[in-house]
Amino acid sequence: MSMATSANFDPFSQSFTLLLRDGTPFNVTLNELDDFILYSVQISINYAAQLGACLSFLIVLLVLTKPDKRSSPIFAINAVALTLNFLRTLLQCLYFTGPFNKVYAYFAVDYSRVSPSDYADQVAITVLTWVLLVCVEVSLLLQVRVVCITVRRGYRHLILAFSVVTAGLAICFRLAFCIENAKSILSLESLFPLRWLASATNITTSISICWFCAAFITKLGFALDQRKKLGVGAFGPMQIIFIMGCQTLIIPAIFSIIQYFVDLPSMDSNVLTLVTIFMPLSSLWASASLDYRKQSTGKPKFHGGILLGSNGTASTGPLVDKKCLVGPLSPSETATSSSSQSNPPSPSNIRDQGVNVDLESQKMVVRGLRHN
Repeated sequence: MSMATSANFDPFSQSFTLLLRDGTPFNVTLNELDDFILYSVQISINYAAQLGACLSFLIVLLVLTKPDKRSSPIFAINAVALTLNFLRTLLQCLYFTGPFNKVYAYFAVDYSRVSPSDYADQVAITVLTWVLLVCVEVSLLLQVRVVCITVRRGYRHLILAFSVVTAGLAICFRLAFCIENAKSILSLESLFPLRWLASATNITTSISICWFCAAFITKLGFALDQRKKLGVGAFGPMQIIFIMGCQTLIIPAIFSIIQYFVDLPSMDSNVLTLVTIFMPLSSLWASASLDYRKQSTGKPKFHGGILLGSNGTASTGPLVDKKCLVGPLSPSETATSSSSQSNPPSPSNIRDQGVNVDLESQKMVVRGLRHN
C-alpha cells in the first residue's frame, strides 16, 4: 500500500465481502454494520421499556382496583388497552431477537429461514395496533357523550357528530394502513410508495386525540371554575381527572409531533404506551382520593350541582333526573404511524427508513433491497 493510499485509508469505514446463495459477492461496510447494530439495540431498548411499563401498570391496576369496581367498563377498557399494548410491544421485541433481524438475512435480503409463524407474529402487530385504536376511539366517544350530557341539545349533537367523524376517519385510515402493511410484510415489499397513507393515518389519529381530550378538559375546566366561584376549592377527584386529561392530551401530542424532527427509532410508538398507562393511573389516583374523602365525611359530597360519585369520578353541571353522570376515565390514544421520509431507505443510512410503523422489521427488510 502506497503512502498516499495509507494516508487516506479509514479503517473504520472499510468494507468486507459476503456471498449470496448463488455465490454472487456483495460488499458491506463497517459503517452499515454499525448502524444496523446500533439501530437494533436502540429500538429494542425502546420497546422493552414500553413492555415493562405496560406490564407493571397492568399488575398495579389488577391489584389496586377494588373487587366491586372490576366489573365497570372503565376497568375493562383500561385492562384491555394495557394488555393489547403489552402484546404489541412483546411481538416487536421478538422481531429483533428473531430470524428477521439476522445480519446476513438483512444485508442479503434472504428471509428463506423465516418461519410462517414469524410472519404471522409481525402481521399481528399491525392488527393489534388497529384493534387498540378502535378500543380507544370507542371509549373516547363514550366519554365525550357523558361529559356533554348537560350541554344544550344543539351543541351536544354537534360535538358528538364531529367526534364520530374524527374517530371514524382515524379508524378507517388505520384499517387501510393495517391492510397494506400486512400485504407488504408477506410480500417483503416497501411501503414507501404509500407514505401518504402513513402520514394521513398519523394526522387523523393526532387530530382525533387532540379533539377528544380538548373537549373533555374544556368541559371539566368550566366545571372547576364553577366550583371555585361557589367556594369549593378542595383538591379532589375532579381536579385529578382534569390534570390527567391535560397530561394525556399534551404529552402524546408532543411525541406525535417531534417524531418528524427527532432522529430516534420508533419515537411515535411511545404515544400508544403513554396514553394507555396514563388513564389507569388517573383512575386509581382519583378513586383513592375519593375513598379518603368518603372515609372523612361518610358519604359523597354535592357541591353546586356537582356529584363526586363512589366510582372515583366526578360529574359536572346540574343533576339530571338525579342520575350520577360518571366522568370519563377511559384510555385515549394517538396514532402511531411513522413519519414519511423524503428519500427511499438504503442500508447505508439505516435511519432513512420506510413508512411502516407497526412493523419495524419491514423497514429493515426494505433497506436491504439494494443488494438484489
